[in-house]
Amino acid sequence: MKKRDDIRNIAIIAHVDHGKTTLVNQLLEQSDTLDSHTEIGERAMDSDDIEKERGITILAKNTAVQYGDTLINILDTPGHADFGGEVERIMKMVDGVILIVDAYEGTMPQTRFVLKKALEQDLQPIVVVNKIDKPTAQPEKVVDEVLDLLIELEADEDQLEFPVVYASALNGTSSFSDQAGDQEETMDPIFQTILDKIPAPIDNSEEPLQFQVSLLDYNDYVGRIGIGRVFRGTISVGDNVSLSKLDGSVKNFRVTKLFGYFGLERREIQSAKAGDLIAVSGFEDIFVGETVTPTDQVDPLPVLHIDEPTLQMTFLANNSPFAGREGKWVTSSKIEERLFTQLQTDVSLRVDQTDSPDVWKVSGRGELHLSVLIENMRREGYELQVSKPEVITKEIDGVKCEPFERVQIDSPEEYMGNIIEALGQRKGEMLDMVHTGNGQVRIVFQVPARGLIGFSNEFMSMTHGYGILNHSFDEYAPMVEGNTGERKNGALVSMENGQATTYSIMNLEDRGTIFVEPGTEVYAGMIVGMNNRDNDLTVNIIKEKQKTNVRSATKDQTSVIKRPKIMSLEESLEFITDDEYVEVTPESIRLRKKILDKNTREKANKRKG
Repeated sequence: MKKRDDIRNIAIIAHVDHGKTTLVNQLLEQSDTLDSHTEIGERAMDSDDIEKERGITILAKNTAVQYGDTLINILDTPGHADFGGEVERIMKMVDGVILIVDAYEGTMPQTRFVLKKALEQDLQPIVVVNKIDKPTAQPEKVVDEVLDLLIELEADEDQLEFPVVYASALNGTSSFSDQAGDQEETMDPIFQTILDKIPAPIDNSEEPLQFQVSLLDYNDYVGRIGIGRVFRGTISVGDNVSLSKLDGSVKNFRVTKLFGYFGLERREIQSAKAGDLIAVSGFEDIFVGETVTPTDQVDPLPVLHIDEPTLQMTFLANNSPFAGREGKWVTSSKIEERLFTQLQTDVSLRVDQTDSPDVWKVSGRGELHLSVLIENMRREGYELQVSKPEVITKEIDGVKCEPFERVQIDSPEEYMGNIIEALGQRKGEMLDMVHTGNGQVRIVFQVPARGLIGFSNEFMSMTHGYGILNHSFDEYAPMVEGNTGERKNGALVSMENGQATTYSIMNLEDRGTIFVEPGTEVYAGMIVGMNNRDNDLTVNIIKEKQKTNVRSATKDQTSVIKRPKIMSLEESLEFITDDEYVEVTPESIRLRKKILDKNTREKANKRKG
């Protein structure tokens, strides 16, 4: 069978922060792709602001590097399980994967998650042990861990004979030796292994066209753009083709533009053939998994699986006393328009309208997936309110089931007892525990997803910041009875509108943790802190000190208050309970009760109780 030796298609997979994006940068810099005057940033593939700030890849990215006579198409995949839908579809577009593993941390939950997806597609892995220059590197142990993981995931004999390259992406060095001193300032060992071990695509460009859409992009000028692989045949600008829809219908359209990838650019091309990764525009409602074929030979490929959402939240137009003060887009029509625009490119998201025109149910793959959407909207000038995240349950064979997560924790041994107890209360089941040396322990649990909502804050304080928590979706399983670790503390709720004062904050500090600084504007029903006890407490945070003409003995002492805890968006979403909202604006994140009036709220709680 004829092969296209001028091209290779690979995906780069790894756990969060093991160096995927840095390695792609080095491959770009050391290939024959960029002009000598082209400068690339530190994380060139992460174009989104949030990706740069958090150091995570959210959206799959295409790039292509020229190495000698070969064009290597590289897909940089998200490592976080919330964006797993992207990973699964990318595996269909490539012929092999580079698995990057940290030379100290070894295999992690998301390594397992992305590798499982690759093996399901029978892809050949190349293992790159990265960060070999770390003083704590344990390359031999890490390679053994990868082998154990492949055996556990039932890899075949060819996949178990994986080649290994040792590298330091940050320094731009690599070698076939596991000794840090043998590193050379070149990426050639990685390039050479790709050419030797990753199969070249089959050249069946004489046959009828089959192009399948795996990812979506959106552009105001050309509308929806379908990104995917030409599996068979040839496609050219101006061709009249058929699109086999997911519902079985077929639509005809004309290809208006084709784009290929070179370096970091998407360039217009006139035609593409079997084995090429391209982007196509010219049709309004193309969707992931649909197949483009000739009009006279409609032969769609099997539909791609898209991960179902596991978590949902209510999004509302902001109706707090401060509504409309800080946002540019505040009306329900603008918020709805923005949510439906997101659906153009994010196939794992669902947006359902409700009985109220100001309220939508938004479902996604996890807390990170939804919080990134909220953060993006906030930065774009939107004002909205969101409810506590809830898991989506399913009925499977007549049994009510909920999503479970596989949780891996690395922590100093001294905190082990507290961690096991806390996850036990959240209905977690321990699967494995290994002492990894240097007083560290690695524990693996299976935990209901609802038991993890709000857990990361508790975990960080429990391990004093020394613990590392990772989790990824495992399966839907029968629902666990009972409570899975709701917030134990009540809230401190403002009773009046006004500005928080130093005097009142000082008087409230022994009641709990304060969330606002002196001078912050508050309203009645806004949450200003966390109570030490389990009940909500309505407090006066705007009270001024009485001015008298009697001189106090402590008059010359300056009022000193503790630093308030300023809540981030994620912390706020984890903190709130069923009767609370997070109010999100471009300038502020506020916590509030759903019912702002104290008396009405207390009556509602009595009825509920």
